Amino acid sequence: MKKGWLLPYIALGITWGMSFLFIKNGLDFLTPIGVAFGRCSLGALTLILIAKLRKVQLPQNPKIWGHLLVVSLLLNVIPGILFAFAETKVSSILAGIINAVTPLMTVLAILLIGQEEKTKKSQLIGLVIGFIGVATVMGVWRGFGSNPILYVIALLLAVTCYGFAYPYSRRFLFPHQLQPIQLATVQLICASAVLLPGYLISGLRNQDFKLVPVISMLCLGIFGSGFAYIWNFQIIRDAGSAIASSVTYITPVVAVVAGLIFLAEKLTWNEPVGALIVLLGAAIAQERIRINRA
Repeated sequence: MKKGWLLPYIALGITWGMSFLFIKNGLDFLTPIGVAFGRCSLGALTLILIAKLRKVQLPQNPKIWGHLLVVSLLLNVIPGILFAFAETKVSSILAGIINAVTPLMTVLAILLIGQEEKTKKSQLIGLVIGFIGVATVMGVWRGFGSNPILYVIALLLAVTCYGFAYPYSRRFLFPHQLQPIQLATVQLICASAVLLPGYLISGLRNQDFKLVPVISMLCLGIFGSGFAYIWNFQIIRDAGSAIASSVTYITPVVAVVAGLIFLAEKLTWNEPVGALIVLLGAAIAQERIRINRA
Protein backbone atom coordinates (compact mmCIF):
# COMPACT_ATOMS: atom_id res chain seq x y z
CA MET A 1 0.00 0.00 0.00
CA LYS A 2 1.40 3.35 -1.08
CA LYS A 3 1.28 6.55 0.97
CA GLY A 4 -0.64 9.66 -0.01
CA TRP A 5 -4.15 8.23 -0.30
CA LEU A 6 -5.63 9.64 2.94
CA LEU A 7 -6.29 13.25 1.85
CA PRO A 8 -7.99 12.20 -1.42
CA TYR A 9 -9.97 9.67 0.64
CA ILE A 10 -11.35 12.38 2.96
CA ALA A 11 -12.01 14.80 0.09
CA LEU A 12 -13.84 12.08 -1.82
CA GLY A 13 -16.01 11.18 1.16
CA ILE A 14 -17.10 14.78 1.72
CA THR A 15 -17.65 15.47 -1.98
CA TRP A 16 -19.71 12.34 -2.58
CA GLY A 17 -21.60 12.93 0.67
CA MET A 18 -22.75 16.31 -0.63
CA SER A 19 -23.64 14.78 -4.00
CA PHE A 20 -27.02 13.53 -2.77
CA LEU A 21 -27.98 17.09 -1.86
CA PHE A 22 -26.79 18.31 -5.26
CA ILE A 23 -28.81 15.60 -7.04
CA LYS A 24 -31.96 16.56 -5.15
CA ASN A 25 -31.47 20.22 -6.10
CA GLY A 26 -30.66 19.40 -9.71
CA LEU A 27 -33.96 17.54 -10.07
CA ASP A 28 -35.63 20.95 -9.78
CA PHE A 29 -35.08 21.50 -13.51
CA LEU A 30 -33.63 18.23 -14.82
CA THR A 31 -34.93 14.70 -15.23
CA PRO A 32 -32.91 11.78 -13.77
CA ILE A 33 -31.25 11.27 -17.15
CA GLY A 34 -30.55 15.00 -17.30
CA VAL A 35 -28.90 14.93 -13.88
CA ALA A 36 -26.75 11.94 -14.86
CA PHE A 37 -25.71 13.55 -18.15
CA GLY A 38 -25.08 16.93 -16.52
CA ARG A 39 -22.73 15.57 -13.89
CA CYS A 40 -20.85 13.36 -16.37
CA SER A 41 -20.48 15.98 -19.13
CA LEU A 42 -19.38 18.69 -16.70
CA GLY A 43 -16.97 16.24 -15.10
CA ALA A 44 -15.61 15.23 -18.50
CA LEU A 45 -15.06 18.86 -19.55
CA THR A 46 -13.29 19.55 -16.25
CA LEU A 47 -10.94 16.61 -16.66
CA ILE A 48 -10.26 17.30 -20.34
CA LEU A 49 -9.18 20.83 -19.38
CA ILE A 50 -6.97 19.54 -16.55
CA ALA A 51 -5.44 16.90 -18.84
CA LYS A 52 -4.60 19.55 -21.45
CA LEU A 53 -3.06 21.84 -18.84
CA ARG A 54 -0.96 18.94 -17.55
CA LYS A 55 -0.19 17.84 -21.13
CA VAL A 56 -1.55 14.38 -20.38
CA GLN A 57 -2.46 12.30 -23.42
CA LEU A 58 -5.49 10.03 -23.34
CA PRO A 59 -4.90 6.31 -23.94
CA GLN A 60 -5.15 5.16 -27.56
CA ASN A 61 -5.64 1.44 -26.95
CA PRO A 62 -9.21 0.45 -27.98
CA LYS A 63 -9.18 -2.36 -25.40
CA ILE A 64 -8.64 0.17 -22.60
CA TRP A 65 -11.48 2.31 -23.93
CA GLY A 66 -13.66 -0.80 -23.96
CA HIS A 67 -12.91 -1.55 -20.30
CA LEU A 68 -13.49 2.09 -19.38
CA LEU A 69 -16.83 1.99 -21.17
CA VAL A 70 -17.82 -0.88 -18.89
CA VAL A 71 -16.62 1.07 -15.84
CA SER A 72 -18.54 4.15 -17.01
CA LEU A 73 -21.73 2.08 -17.12
CA LEU A 74 -21.08 0.72 -13.63
CA LEU A 75 -19.91 3.95 -11.98
CA ASN A 76 -21.70 6.70 -13.91
CA VAL A 77 -24.48 5.84 -16.32
CA ILE A 78 -26.58 3.26 -14.47
CA PRO A 79 -26.04 4.54 -10.89
CA GLY A 80 -26.32 8.16 -12.04
CA ILE A 81 -29.78 7.55 -13.46
CA LEU A 82 -30.90 5.26 -10.62
CA PHE A 83 -29.86 7.57 -7.77
CA ALA A 84 -31.53 10.57 -9.41
CA PHE A 85 -34.63 8.49 -10.18
CA ALA A 86 -34.83 7.32 -6.56
CA GLU A 87 -34.39 10.84 -5.19
CA THR A 88 -37.53 11.96 -6.97
CA LYS A 89 -39.38 10.07 -4.21
CA VAL A 90 -36.97 9.39 -1.33
CA SER A 91 -34.82 11.74 0.74
CA SER A 92 -31.20 12.58 0.02
CA ILE A 93 -30.51 11.27 3.53
CA LEU A 94 -31.81 7.80 2.67
CA ALA A 95 -29.86 7.80 -0.60
CA GLY A 96 -26.67 8.69 1.27
CA ILE A 97 -27.25 5.97 3.86
CA ILE A 98 -27.93 3.27 1.24
CA ASN A 99 -24.74 4.35 -0.51
CA ALA A 100 -22.89 3.01 2.54
CA VAL A 101 -23.73 -0.52 1.35
CA THR A 102 -21.09 -0.17 -1.40
CA PRO A 103 -18.26 -1.95 0.50
CA LEU A 104 -20.55 -4.92 1.07
CA MET A 105 -21.42 -5.09 -2.60
CA THR A 106 -17.70 -4.93 -3.36
CA VAL A 107 -17.19 -8.06 -1.27
CA LEU A 108 -19.89 -9.83 -3.27
CA ALA A 109 -18.32 -8.67 -6.52
CA ILE A 110 -14.88 -9.93 -5.49
CA LEU A 111 -16.46 -13.29 -4.70
CA LEU A 112 -18.24 -13.54 -8.03
CA ILE A 113 -15.42 -12.21 -10.20
CA GLY A 114 -12.95 -14.55 -8.50
CA GLN A 115 -10.27 -11.93 -8.10
CA GLU A 116 -6.98 -12.53 -6.33
CA GLU A 117 -8.32 -10.50 -3.41
CA LYS A 118 -9.53 -13.55 -1.50
CA THR A 119 -12.74 -13.36 0.48
CA LYS A 120 -12.36 -14.07 4.19
CA LYS A 121 -14.75 -15.28 6.85
CA SER A 122 -14.86 -11.79 8.33
CA GLN A 123 -16.08 -10.41 5.03
CA LEU A 124 -18.97 -12.85 4.92
CA ILE A 125 -19.93 -12.02 8.50
CA GLY A 126 -19.72 -8.33 7.63
CA LEU A 127 -22.05 -8.94 4.68
CA VAL A 128 -24.71 -10.51 6.88
CA ILE A 129 -24.50 -7.74 9.49
CA GLY A 130 -24.53 -5.09 6.77
CA PHE A 131 -27.70 -6.38 5.17
CA ILE A 132 -29.38 -6.53 8.57
CA GLY A 133 -28.49 -2.85 8.75
CA VAL A 134 -30.10 -2.23 5.36
CA ALA A 135 -33.29 -3.94 6.56
CA THR A 136 -33.24 -1.71 9.65
CA VAL A 137 -32.77 1.45 7.57
CA MET A 138 -35.72 0.43 5.41
CA GLY A 139 -37.92 -0.35 8.41
CA VAL A 140 -38.96 -3.71 6.92
CA TRP A 141 -41.12 -4.50 9.97
CA ARG A 142 -43.53 -1.82 8.78
CA GLY A 143 -43.40 -2.57 5.08
CA PHE A 144 -40.64 -0.10 4.16
CA GLY A 145 -42.50 2.74 5.86
CA SER A 146 -42.98 5.75 3.58
CA ASN A 147 -40.28 4.62 1.13
CA PRO A 148 -41.72 3.26 -2.15
CA ILE A 149 -40.17 -0.16 -2.77
CA LEU A 150 -39.37 0.55 -6.44
CA TYR A 151 -37.19 3.52 -5.50
CA VAL A 152 -35.46 1.60 -2.72
CA ILE A 153 -34.63 -1.17 -5.20
CA ALA A 154 -33.22 1.47 -7.54
CA LEU A 155 -30.82 2.61 -4.81
CA LEU A 156 -29.72 -0.95 -4.07
CA LEU A 157 -29.14 -1.67 -7.78
CA ALA A 158 -27.05 1.50 -8.01
CA VAL A 159 -24.73 0.49 -5.18
CA THR A 160 -24.50 -3.02 -6.64
CA CYS A 161 -23.06 -1.43 -9.78
CA TYR A 162 -20.58 0.51 -7.65
CA GLY A 163 -19.53 -2.69 -5.93
CA PHE A 164 -18.68 -4.41 -9.21
CA ALA A 165 -16.84 -1.37 -10.58
CA TYR A 166 -14.09 -1.42 -7.94
CA PRO A 167 -12.67 -4.92 -8.49
CA TYR A 168 -13.30 -4.69 -12.25
CA SER A 169 -11.15 -1.56 -12.44
CA ARG A 170 -8.38 -3.09 -10.38
CA ARG A 171 -8.33 -6.27 -12.44
CA PHE A 172 -8.62 -4.96 -15.98
CA LEU A 173 -7.34 -1.37 -15.90
CA PHE A 174 -4.59 -0.85 -13.35
CA PRO A 175 -2.18 -3.40 -14.85
CA HIS A 176 -1.84 -0.87 -17.70
CA GLN A 177 -0.35 1.62 -15.20
CA LEU A 178 -2.20 4.63 -16.57
CA GLN A 179 -2.56 7.86 -14.64
CA PRO A 180 -5.80 8.36 -12.69
CA ILE A 181 -6.69 11.43 -14.79
CA GLN A 182 -6.37 9.39 -17.99
CA LEU A 183 -8.73 6.74 -16.68
CA ALA A 184 -11.26 9.14 -15.19
CA THR A 185 -11.36 11.38 -18.28
CA VAL A 186 -12.03 8.54 -20.72
CA GLN A 187 -14.55 7.04 -18.30
CA LEU A 188 -16.58 10.26 -18.19
CA ILE A 189 -16.30 10.82 -21.95
CA CYS A 190 -17.77 7.36 -22.47
CA ALA A 191 -20.52 7.99 -19.93
CA SER A 192 -21.41 11.34 -21.52
CA ALA A 193 -21.61 9.77 -24.97
CA VAL A 194 -23.93 7.02 -23.72
CA LEU A 195 -26.19 9.49 -21.89
CA LEU A 196 -26.30 12.21 -24.59
CA PRO A 197 -29.19 10.75 -26.66
CA GLY A 198 -31.34 10.37 -23.55
CA TYR A 199 -30.56 13.93 -22.50
CA LEU A 200 -31.49 15.34 -25.90
CA ILE A 201 -34.81 13.47 -25.83
CA SER A 202 -35.88 14.07 -22.22
CA GLY A 203 -33.13 15.72 -20.18
CA LEU A 204 -34.89 18.91 -19.12
CA ARG A 205 -37.81 18.88 -16.70
CA ASN A 206 -38.39 22.60 -17.28
CA GLN A 207 -36.46 25.73 -18.26
CA ASP A 208 -36.70 27.44 -14.89
CA PHE A 209 -32.98 27.77 -14.19
CA LYS A 210 -32.79 28.87 -10.57
CA LEU A 211 -29.44 29.78 -9.02
CA VAL A 212 -29.20 27.07 -6.32
CA PRO A 213 -30.07 24.10 -8.60
CA VAL A 214 -27.68 25.35 -11.29
CA ILE A 215 -24.82 25.83 -8.80
CA SER A 216 -25.61 22.39 -7.36
CA MET A 217 -25.24 20.80 -10.79
CA LEU A 218 -21.97 22.63 -11.39
CA CYS A 219 -20.63 21.32 -8.08
CA LEU A 220 -21.96 17.83 -8.79
CA GLY A 221 -20.23 17.73 -12.16
CA ILE A 222 -16.96 19.56 -11.50
CA PHE A 223 -16.25 18.10 -8.06
CA GLY A 224 -18.62 15.16 -7.62
CA SER A 225 -17.62 13.62 -10.95
CA GLY A 226 -14.58 15.48 -12.24
CA PHE A 227 -12.12 15.69 -9.38
CA ALA A 228 -13.82 12.90 -7.43
CA TYR A 229 -13.04 10.22 -9.98
CA ILE A 230 -9.37 11.19 -10.11
CA TRP A 231 -9.29 10.76 -6.34
CA ASN A 232 -11.22 7.51 -6.63
CA PHE A 233 -8.82 5.93 -9.11
CA GLN A 234 -5.85 7.19 -7.10
CA ILE A 235 -7.16 5.52 -3.94
CA ILE A 236 -7.86 2.22 -5.73
CA ARG A 237 -4.38 2.26 -7.23
CA ASP A 238 -2.55 3.22 -4.03
CA ALA A 239 -4.63 1.50 -1.35
CA GLY A 240 -6.74 -1.18 -3.05
CA SER A 241 -10.39 -1.62 -3.99
CA ALA A 242 -11.51 -2.55 -0.46
CA ILE A 243 -10.23 0.69 1.11
CA ALA A 244 -11.44 2.73 -1.87
CA SER A 245 -14.99 1.45 -1.46
CA SER A 246 -14.90 2.11 2.30
CA VAL A 247 -14.99 5.86 1.57
CA THR A 248 -18.71 5.33 2.11
CA TYR A 249 -18.04 5.41 5.87
CA ILE A 250 -17.87 9.18 5.46
CA THR A 251 -20.55 9.84 2.85
CA PRO A 252 -23.64 8.91 4.91
CA VAL A 253 -22.59 11.22 7.74
CA VAL A 254 -22.12 14.11 5.31
CA ALA A 255 -25.37 13.25 3.50
CA VAL A 256 -27.39 13.20 6.74
CA VAL A 257 -25.98 16.52 7.95
CA ALA A 258 -26.50 18.16 4.54
CA GLY A 259 -30.06 16.85 4.24
CA LEU A 260 -31.01 18.02 7.72
CA ILE A 261 -29.45 21.48 7.40
CA PHE A 262 -30.09 22.45 3.77
CA LEU A 263 -33.24 20.50 2.86
CA ALA A 264 -34.90 20.21 6.28
CA GLU A 265 -35.45 16.51 5.64
CA LYS A 266 -36.81 14.29 8.38
CA LEU A 267 -34.77 11.53 9.98
CA THR A 268 -36.51 8.54 11.56
CA TRP A 269 -34.82 6.65 14.40
CA ASN A 270 -34.24 3.47 12.38
CA GLU A 271 -32.24 5.26 9.65
CA PRO A 272 -29.22 6.29 11.76
CA VAL A 273 -29.43 3.04 13.76
CA GLY A 274 -29.50 1.01 10.55
CA ALA A 275 -26.68 3.12 9.12
CA LEU A 276 -24.51 2.31 12.14
CA ILE A 277 -25.23 -1.41 11.67
CA VAL A 278 -24.34 -1.11 7.96
CA LEU A 279 -21.09 0.65 8.84
CA LEU A 280 -20.34 -1.99 11.47
CA GLY A 281 -20.79 -4.70 8.86
CA ALA A 282 -18.62 -2.79 6.42
CA ALA A 283 -15.94 -2.28 9.08
CA ILE A 284 -15.87 -6.01 9.83
CA ALA A 285 -15.80 -6.85 6.12
CA GLN A 286 -12.90 -4.42 5.67
CA GLU A 287 -11.22 -5.80 8.83
CA ARG A 288 -11.31 -2.38 10.46
CA ILE A 289 -12.85 -4.34 13.34
CA ARG A 290 -11.31 -7.77 13.79
CA ILE A 291 -13.33 -10.71 15.02
CA ASN A 292 -12.07 -13.95 16.58
CA ARG A 293 -9.50 -15.49 14.28
CA ALA A 294 -10.15 -19.00 15.54
